[in-house]
Amino acid sequence: MSLRIILASASPRRKALLEQMGIDFQVMVSNEEEKVSVSLPEQVVEELSLRKALAVFKTLPDAEEDMLVIGSDTVVALGERILGKPGDIREAKDMLRHLSGKTHEVYTGVALLYRSAAGEEERKVFYERTKVTFYPMTEEEISAYAAEGECLDKAGAYGIQGSFARYIRGIEGDYNNVVGLPAGRLYQEAKEWLGR
Repeated sequence: MSLRIILASASPRRKALLEQMGIDFQVMVSNEEEKVSVSLPEQVVEELSLRKALAVFKTLPDAEEDMLVIGSDTVVALGERILGKPGDIREAKDMLRHLSGKTHEVYTGVALLYRSAAGEEERKVFYERTKVTFYPMTEEEISAYAAEGECLDKAGAYGIQGSFARYIRGIEGDYNNVVGLPAGRLYQEAKEWLGR
């Protein structure tokens, strides 16, 4: 029996990580609004990842194959402040100023929704947390990075895998989690379905 895997995300980084893992999947973007009813970062990413996955899962017809929908969401947290994607360059610079020279946490939530060809459904929702420390940044460095434009579609206004690597002092935890998907944990959680 084949397993149809669907990534409920438009993120090119999540797509690249699944491809790197050798997983055959298709993308179906969830247009779910990113409003939350919780405030802790781990709860926020779990709620948003589940809502994204459910939005796609509900549109799928019953099929003669097993299906697995993967939803995911990432936020950056500095103390009590949660940083999502910046709305504009000004907000991106403000985020980078707050993160400069400090340690923050990156939370990625993952929701796995499985349905067998027989109609049995299972779900797993979890999060991973990685600590990231920045070197101090000058105002000129912040402006130059913001001008590159890659900051606008990333939580916390930076991409660890891009040119921003020069400002990363260190990380504690899963690097891929900061990129946007805790690949190893996802595989371990989904292994029972992937192996069927």
